[in-house]
Amino acid sequence: MLVIVCYDVNTETSQGRRRLRRVAKICESTGQRVQKSVFECQVNQMQFDELERRLLAEIQVNEDCLRLYRMANTRGCEVHEYGRFKATDFDGPLVI
Repeated sequence: MLVIVCYDVNTETSQGRRRLRRVAKICESTGQRVQKSVFECQVNQMQFDELERRLLAEIQVNEDCLRLYRMANTRGCEVHEYGRFKATDFDGPLVI
């Protein structure tokens, strides 16, 4: 399934800046960054559960915001891209 992860971590304190780096590293290990705080992750249910658990362990729910969009049926899903970033096609060939 495709999961869109969006977060906003309060960086007014040094602890917040550390949380931001840890949240970003978790997301980078699972998916691809498409915006500064937005990642696309291609995961199965077990990987999704682990990703959610790891992210919830890092954020402070009274200071930060985390949104996980599960898109279980991506068949027919369209993404319109504009600008310099081009997403990796995980279903395409690995080596060109």
